[in-house]
Amino acid sequence: ANLAGANLSKANLYGASLYGANLDGANLDGANLSRANLRGAKLYGANLSRADLYGANLYGANLDGANLDGTNLRGANLRGANLRGATDGDIKLDTPEGREYLIRQGAILD
Repeated sequence: ANLAGANLSKANLYGASLYGANLDGANLDGANLSRANLRGAKLYGANLSRADLYGANLYGANLDGANLDGTNLRGANLRGANLRGATDGDIKLDTPEGREYLIRQGAILD
């Protein structure tokens, strides 16, 4: 699906299948993406501030330059996810270890 630049602010996308979707530059501020399948999704420069991605599958997703301020990533699969250049103020994780936890999960940060 090509949803580049879409305004999905506060959208309820619980459990949605967005496998490989193009969400570059999309506004997902406050969206519910819990349990969503975002494997291989393109989220370059997307606004995910305050979004709920609890238990979401972000395997291999590109979040380069995404706004992750206040984003809930608890239980999310981040293996191979590209988080280079993402703003990460107040990301909510399963652990207080933050960056170290993301690296152990296989996220690409640098």
